[in-house]
Amino acid sequence: MRVLARLGVGPLCSAARAVIPCFWRGKYFSSGREPAENQVTPMLRHLVYKIKATGPITVAEYMKEVLTNPAKGYYVYRDMLGEKGDFITSPEISQIFGELLGIWFISEWMATGKNAAFQLVELGPGRGTLLGDILRVFSQLGSVLKNCDISIHLVEVSEKLSEIQALTLTEEKVPLERNPGSPAYMKGVTKSGIPISWYRDLQDVPKGYSFYLAHEFFDVLPVHKFQKTPQGWREVFIDIDPQASDKLRFVLAPCVTPAEVFIQSDETRDHVEVCPEAGVIIQELSQRIALTGGAALIADYGHDGTKTDTFRGFCGHKLHDVLIAPGTADLTADVDFSYLRRMAEGKVASLGPIKQQTFLKNMGIDVRLKVLADKSDEPSRQQLLQGYDMLMNPKKMGERFHFFALLPHQRLHGGSHPMNVCQSKPSPSPVAGFGELAWR
Repeated sequence: MRVLARLGVGPLCSAARAVIPCFWRGKYFSSGREPAENQVTPMLRHLVYKIKATGPITVAEYMKEVLTNPAKGYYVYRDMLGEKGDFITSPEISQIFGELLGIWFISEWMATGKNAAFQLVELGPGRGTLLGDILRVFSQLGSVLKNCDISIHLVEVSEKLSEIQALTLTEEKVPLERNPGSPAYMKGVTKSGIPISWYRDLQDVPKGYSFYLAHEFFDVLPVHKFQKTPQGWREVFIDIDPQASDKLRFVLAPCVTPAEVFIQSDETRDHVEVCPEAGVIIQELSQRIALTGGAALIADYGHDGTKTDTFRGFCGHKLHDVLIAPGTADLTADVDFSYLRRMAEGKVASLGPIKQQTFLKNMGIDVRLKVLADKSDEPSRQQLLQGYDMLMNPKKMGERFHFFALLPHQRLHGGSHPMNVCQSKPSPSPVAGFGELAWR
């Protein structure tokens, strides 16, 4: 736990915070393991200058600066995935994960009438490993998809990662088209001949019948943190430690801040984290799905409105103090799926969250594992079993990660979408993963 000095409280509005910072209160919060010493990074210097100029900043503003600042952001110019990075995701562990998600999208496409075309849109595609596994399934089931016009659309803000994705996914013989000033800043063709485009914002992706994928995307979006006090809810800010000018600390706002509007009136927890940016994205996805059909599949670690302080950092696969050496570690907070459900505002139906272990079992992971293991040599078989254990073990990823889906209301009740007149009428078959896969 980080110990912070408790200062006096005064009746100040947020506009006065830069003028009289002594009225901000310190508080105890978890910020990861305590390091031996602080490292003065370029990002830390930037944040100190910023706080001196404008006053304490919200946790959301801190996360946004540290992760996506165009000049010094953690995600902008580095490859943080894999064994040499700061964390490993499910696609990096086992190919089966991506293969089953590929099956999920095909299953949903079939269940909703086999539209003549669809877009596959991935938010935050990492190194492209997950999409590569999905596209391999699309190729293997080419006879099923042969009359469907597919295009790939990636939403990626990191220049470094977009280059890695292009190397992973595109055909070397077809040069990439680059246009930094265009909404689609890069275009190419995948190794299987599917057109692929990159965007910085979901709103730039063309509207149309689409399947959306967000795997470990929402957990890095900026969160506002709030603590319940005798005076009501108070937002957590980040300030310079008065005892050490090169260190940061958590403080409580002296009065109500605008983001408090996101807290539910019947909230019973004493500490909450809310992510307005996630709400905006869910609303955009919901509007698109309600208008043109498709579905969104979200996979992340999170909870259904039960957890409190989940803000933490990772560096070199270990927990890292979120306030130490900013810019050198990943920052993350568990996804509140109950908030995502509320933000859909009833425009679409939602399923989940359900545990990753349950979802993958319903998708047939045991059958796929046996098929691959039977065809593998002993070292490869052991690697498959280790990957399976990491994905399914309740003490590892099995119960920590969850799946959540957004679908048109008519998907669960039958009837074709009025906007897609060329579709044949689908039957209300169970949604794969959230029930056992029914392959027809």
